Amino acid sequence: MGFSLAIPEWYHCWVALTVRTDEAMEKALDALVSSEGLSRQEIIRRAVMERYEHSSHVSRVESSATRMMERWGDVLERLSST
Repeated sequence: MGFSLAIPEWYHCWVALTVRTDEAMEKALDALVSSEGLSRQEIIRRAVMERYEHSSHVSRVESSATRMMERWGDVLERLSST
């Protein structure tokens, strides 16, 4: 017997997240809180957003490089052999 739960939209915006840390992460977080004057939550949020933006950028660069190689690969190959 299957059922589905309707999860309200606000739940995804306002519910806390528990992050399990180890000793090294605790030390790093404490150092960043001290040096940057930000909350642990903000430091983690920025790290996640930075990683997301970086991975998106890498994906776009790889896609662009693939398209350029498909279009210009033969020309580049000829140039490299001269």
